[in-house]
Order: sequence, then structure tokens, then C-alpha cells
Amino acid sequence: MSLVIAIDGPAASGKGTLAKRLATHYGLPHLDTGLLYRAVAFLLLQAGDSLDDTEAAIRAAENLSARHLTDSRLRDRAMGEAASRISTVPEVREALLAWQRRFAADPAGAVLDGRDIGTVVCPSASVKLFITASAQERARRRHRELASRGESSTLEGILADIEARDARDSSRSAAPLRMADDAVKLDTTELDAAAAFDEARAIVERARATIG
Repeated sequence: MSLVIAIDGPAASGKGTLAKRLATHYGLPHLDTGLLYRAVAFLLLQAGDSLDDTEAAIRAAENLSARHLTDSRLRDRAMGEAASRISTVPEVREALLAWQRRFAADPAGAVLDGRDIGTVVCPSASVKLFITASAQERARRRHRELASRGESSTLEGILADIEARDARDSSRSAAPLRMADDAVKLDTTELDAAAAFDEARAIVERARATIG
């Protein structure tokens, strides 16, 4: 039986780091689905289109390919904000849904992280995790991450961005951020990366034992 691990959670909760480590541990392909939305936003901005141009956003999503996901600029803070805006467009989400489901259909399984993996993309996933942390801790993590890349930012500004993204992601009409009913919640506020991985791996192992 394939092992599909769905990992959801708000920005800077640590879900991406956990997803990559779990994928490596279990030898599974990993998809950061947020990169898809960042790439769509990036293509729009590169073409000189507005993030509010719904038709252009839909075209960009429909024409997205794997090569568009490798640009390091997709990790910039501005792209995260732009992606959050793009992700509110239902047609964009629909265009990217098939891609994500094809990825999850790998015979061995897959690890996907995002905002709606357990609720929309892979509702029948073998394991569902919802990773969270306090807004203040998430802001501190993002501030350290940006500083390590040489990007200028303030902790206060990042906290405001995170709170705005939380509100936008949770209130959008298309696939809002929420924990699936059968997901296991993991709060990483007080956990370092190693401890969070140990907790997540234990959750996965318990789920695997249950499903045989």
C-alpha cells in the first residue's frame, strides 16, 4: 500500500522542514505545494501582469511546468505574500489541483505540504498532520530564515504579514486553511526541528500500524 502523508499548517509553522525530512526518511517524493502558487505569482509579475488579473493568473496556472519551480526567487518574502493573494482565486486552485493529485498518485506514495492537502487535495491520505505554532514563534523563525539569506526585514513587519496571511488563508472561500477532521495536530512552538521530526515520525508510525 502506498504511503501518502498530507501535511497542512499556516506559514512558518515548520511544515516544510518536516515534510522534507519525512520524505527523506521514508524514501518518498516531496512536493511543497506552496511553490506552485508562488510560481504562478512570479510568472504574473515577470510578465508585467497584475496579481488581481484573474484571467492572467488562470493562464499562468494552466501553463505551469516543473521547470518553473526551481527559481530561488520563489522563496523570497514578497513571493509568499503574492502567492497568498493568488491562492484565493478558485480557478487557479482548480488548475493546480490535478497536478498535485497526479504527484500524490506515485505508486510508492508521496509527501505533500500546503494549506489544503488533507482536506481537498488528498482527503484519503494515509496520514494527515496539521503543523502549527504561535504567530510570534513563526515570525521569529521567518525572521531568522530571511536574515540567513541576507534579506532585510523587521520582526514586527513579519508578524503583521503572518497574521494577515493567516486571516486571508483561513477566510478564503476556496479551500480555506483548516485542520482535517482526521488529522493529528502537532504544535511546534516549543520544539526544535529534531524534536518536531521525532514527534511527526511517531505519528506516522502509529498511523501506518493502524492501516496495516
